Amino acid sequence: MKAAIIGGTGHALPDYLKDAKEIQVNTPFGKPDPIIYFGTYDGLEVYHLARNGKNHELPPTKINYRANMYALKQLGCTYILATGTCNSLQEEICPGEVIIFDQFIDMTKQPVTGIQEELNPGESNYVSMAEPFSEELRDHLIESAIVQGITVHTKGTTISIDGQRSSSRAESRLYRSWGADVVNMTTAPEAILANELGMAYAALSLCTGYDSWRQSDEPVDPGEKMNLVANNHDLIIRLLTYALKKIEE
Repeated sequence: MKAAIIGGTGHALPDYLKDAKEIQVNTPFGKPDPIIYFGTYDGLEVYHLARNGKNHELPPTKINYRANMYALKQLGCTYILATGTCNSLQEEICPGEVIIFDQFIDMTKQPVTGIQEELNPGESNYVSMAEPFSEELRDHLIESAIVQGITVHTKGTTISIDGQRSSSRAESRLYRSWGADVVNMTTAPEAILANELGMAYAALSLCTGYDSWRQSDEPVDPGEKMNLVANNHDLIIRLLTYALKKIEE
């Protein structure tokens, strides 16, 4: 039983792992663009994939999601916990708060579905996406927050869009009318592929600002966003590592 962490903005390096080392993996979809690390946490073998590269050099539209997720499958990963950042579509989800997703809306245009049919022509691999996030892993993350006294939003819908741009105000208002809670750029492709490849997947995200529907707000300054990510780095690691212990049990 192996687990993987997909580290988003601010979590490129596996500083929580013991004896972490870089590994190389080849897949039918090319090499994963970012480095994959392997190490242990409290006796559990853990792979860590830096989604945007070591130095955050990969924008969401340049990420090879197929290679990334297939590589984790090849390595024997059965559980995946992913981190990221998002913009809020709801007044009650404030900058600096963490949300654990239970649904997504996919507005990305990158081809990620049909990975099994592509590898095995003629074989159908229809997978239900009614519940795209693992309830087991979500429960671990929620328990992690409760035990450690960390306030989180225990469910929410993210709408994933193509970057590298923010939503227009009209788009932002449309997403709110659809019932979405936050906007990000990476969760839907990963969740889709994890389900198709039979890996349990859960994602948590740090809100770094309100989306453009709030007309009174200035656009989020990139420096302020990174400061917010840095200030919450240890909190995110605490949430993840407690969940890793629960996976081991």
